[in-house]
Amino acid sequence: MFSFRLLFLFIAICIASIGLSRAQDTTITLSDTTDRISSKANDLLQIREQQKKDSVQRKKLEEQLVSVATQGDNERQRLLQEINVLRSRDSILFAKRKQAVDSLRTLNKGVAVIPFRDTLFTVYTYVGSYTPQERATAIENRIRSLADNYKFEIDSLRLEDNGTSWVVIWQDQMIISINDEDAMWADLQTAQLANIYLTSIKNSIAQYREDTSLRKIALGIVFAVIIIFVVALIIIGIGKMTKWVKKRLLLLRGNLFQGFRIKGYELVSANRQIKFVWTLLNFVKWILILTSVYLALPVLLNLFPTTEGYAPILLGYFIKPIKDVAQAVVHYLPNLITILVICIIFRYLLKMLRFFAQEIHNGVLNFPGFYKEWALPTYQIVRVLLFAFLLIIIFPYFPGADTPIFKGVSVFIGVLFTFSSAGALGNIIAGLLLTYMRSFSIGDRVKIGDVSGDIIEKSLLVTRIRTIKNEVISVPNSQVMNSHTINYSMDVEQNPLIVYTHITMAYEIPWQQVHELAKKACEQVDLLEKTPAPFILQTSLDDFYVTYQINAYTRNPHKQAAIYSELHKNILDVFHTAGIELLSPHFRAVRDGSALDMPVAFKKDKDVRKD
Repeated sequence: MFSFRLLFLFIAICIASIGLSRAQDTTITLSDTTDRISSKANDLLQIREQQKKDSVQRKKLEEQLVSVATQGDNERQRLLQEINVLRSRDSILFAKRKQAVDSLRTLNKGVAVIPFRDTLFTVYTYVGSYTPQERATAIENRIRSLADNYKFEIDSLRLEDNGTSWVVIWQDQMIISINDEDAMWADLQTAQLANIYLTSIKNSIAQYREDTSLRKIALGIVFAVIIIFVVALIIIGIGKMTKWVKKRLLLLRGNLFQGFRIKGYELVSANRQIKFVWTLLNFVKWILILTSVYLALPVLLNLFPTTEGYAPILLGYFIKPIKDVAQAVVHYLPNLITILVICIIFRYLLKMLRFFAQEIHNGVLNFPGFYKEWALPTYQIVRVLLFAFLLIIIFPYFPGADTPIFKGVSVFIGVLFTFSSAGALGNIIAGLLLTYMRSFSIGDRVKIGDVSGDIIEKSLLVTRIRTIKNEVISVPNSQVMNSHTINYSMDVEQNPLIVYTHITMAYEIPWQQVHELAKKACEQVDLLEKTPAPFILQTSLDDFYVTYQINAYTRNPHKQAAIYSELHKNILDVFHTAGIELLSPHFRAVRDGSALDMPVAFKKDKDVRKD
């Protein structure tokens, strides 16, 4: 749980950092653009001020030229020359303004004037200290004020030329001022642009008054009621159609729904199939209902001017995600095809490797020094490596693979997996080493540490052993690697397993007799081999007795408990039949040294008792 929380925290930090970085980049870009526009606007303002000064000076010179008409030619020539210089400079300044405006077209997108529904025109230029945004807002407010004024007549709007600009006015109220710089942006003459603006304002006010008339509102209400009625009928029809389909499905239940079985196992029952179909029908029903309502809402909103602007917004909420997803899918198709081709190649490569591994495992295909039990584990290792290589190849083709958050999360998951699975990885590596060491196989009788039993499962993580008491013990592979392993079954066909037990006899029992009786006891055990023959070893000469080790061969290591039990019973029977007690004698006697504790045969002529 802590790992998941840490992962989510890391993802949130990545998203926040990327969002902050993008916001900073966007802010820097907008700041740079604003600075450039402001700089160009200042240049235009300086040029305009210079043109105004030159215009004023030229008017003065022209007045002086009229007043000196009766004087000498030299004075007139000087005035004419200065006037021509000012006119020439005015042309140059006009050209510079035009060039500055053209250079601003890629940066300054202008501010649209939208008093009602449609865009009338776009404002690009400053007027005094007013920015284009402030100008557009003021113009919209004035137009709306005119439209709502019942005293206003559309034909009363007029144009006036005040010398430096054209003005659209009503009575004494200015609606908009159009200067020569506005005309430069539109590539028109100032008077032409002023007439276009005047016409646009008149038409928009006329259209607004028509849309807000009582007749239009009444028609909108009628159409709204009709649309609501139609949508209600559609919703009722969808509900009834769903019920009808459900009834038909119930009637055809025995034919259509018979469950889904795999080799006799009922994976999905008929009732579950019906429930699934009903859930799907309900889902489709609500999708259709919500779609009908959603599509009807824009139509209803478009009927009234006050809500008309919300219609495209609602449609955008529905259409934009679908459009974005469709575009993303189309753009991703080449990468998707590449991934599919690579996956198909790797799939058939794995099939080929599995075929060879299966052939080696079945003994059909042999390689010197490569054991057949190595085939499937080796295939699994190669399979994992190929999957890792496949992931490396197709990783760059994943959507968003180049984004910092994708890279950061993938690295974090890798680190998290590495640290959280250290123990599991140790067991997996130990499991692989055990496979190639061939210490044991499934079914072998082994002893690992203090655990004895038969191997019933050998996985990458654990080895499971069933004891003779039917206890299943799971031993981690890392623990198996760190313990010594005794395998009783590995070489039993070539070299039978030796089972052994110990007995102790008094010194007076001849060792030949003990050997003979012990071998006889071994021969009576069916699970012990007659060839090689059993053999007896004297393992120690203790203070009071001799220790004998009875050894016999068997090819049934899985039945050691039964073999030992039968052998011990036979030893008891054979020795008791011979009149020999099985014990470890301890003597406490006072001897004079004349009695010897040895077999009777060795006592002849030696056992001399002193009177």
